[in-house]
Amino acid sequence: MTETISTYPIELTFILSLVLGLVVGSFLNVVIYRLPLQLQNSWRHDAMDFLGQKPDIENKKFSLIFPPSRCTSCEVLIKPWHNIPIISYLLLKGRCKHCSEPISLQYPAVELICGLLTVAVVYHFGFTLQAAWAMFFTWILVVLTGIDVNHQLLPDSLTLPLLWLGLLINISSTFTPLVDAVVGAAAGYLVLWSVYWVFKLITGKEGMGHGDFKLLAALGAWLGWQQLPIIILVSSVVGALIGTVSILLKGREKQAQIAFGPYLAVAGWIALIAGERITQGYLRLF
Repeated sequence: MTETISTYPIELTFILSLVLGLVVGSFLNVVIYRLPLQLQNSWRHDAMDFLGQKPDIENKKFSLIFPPSRCTSCEVLIKPWHNIPIISYLLLKGRCKHCSEPISLQYPAVELICGLLTVAVVYHFGFTLQAAWAMFFTWILVVLTGIDVNHQLLPDSLTLPLLWLGLLINISSTFTPLVDAVVGAAAGYLVLWSVYWVFKLITGKEGMGHGDFKLLAALGAWLGWQQLPIIILVSSVVGALIGTVSILLKGREKQAQIAFGPYLAVAGWIALIAGERITQGYLRLF
C-alpha cells in the first residue's frame, strides 16, 4: 500500500529528509569537484595514447573515491569528523583545520540546497516510489548545475543515462505516459538543436553547447513534452535576468559565455514539483 506523508509525524519526516539530503549533498560535492577532473584526465590519457606517448598512470587512477579527500591548499587528508555536512563547516569557521585557508562556500551551499530540495520532494510526493525517483532526479540536477557553473560542461556520462532512465521509469507512467516521455525527449533535443543551428547560421557563432540539447531531452523524457514550454520559458527568463544583472554588477563582457544548463535544471525541477499547477493556472488565466 502506498504510504503518504500523513502516515508519519511531520517533524520526523522533515528531519529525516533533511538529513538524507545533507548527506547526499556532501557526496554530490565530491562528484561536482572530481568528475570534471576525472574526465579531463581520461581525455588527456586518450590523447597521449593516440600520439604514442606514455600516459600518466597516476592521473588515470583518479576517480570519485580515490584518492581520499584532501585540502586543496595544503594537501592534508580531511578527517571524517571534519566532513560532517554543514556542521563541520560552521565549527571550522569556513577554514581548513591545518592551513587556515578558506573553504569554498560551495560545499555547505550544495549540502543545504540538496537538503531543502529533498524535503520539498518528500513533502510533495510523500513516501512513494515516485518520490524516490524524484529525489534521484533532483540530485542529478544539482550535480549538473554545479559542474556547469564551474566548468561550462554538462557531461554525457550524466545527461545520457538521465535521459534513458527517464524513458525507462515512465514505462509504468511514473511521471508521464511513455508516449509523452518519448515525444518529450525527441522534442526537447530538437528544440534547442534547431535554435543552435539558426543562431549559428545567422551569426556564425555557437550560442550554446550540445550538452544543453541532451539535458532538455532528459527533462522531456522524465516529465513529458507538455512541460517543455514551461521549462524553456522559465529557463530563458531567469537566464536573461541573471545575465543582465551580472553584466550590470560585475561588468561581464556581453559576449562572454554564460552556462545555460543551471537555468534548465532549475526550470526542470520547478516543472517536476509545480508544472501541472502552473499549466492549469496559465490556462485559467487565458
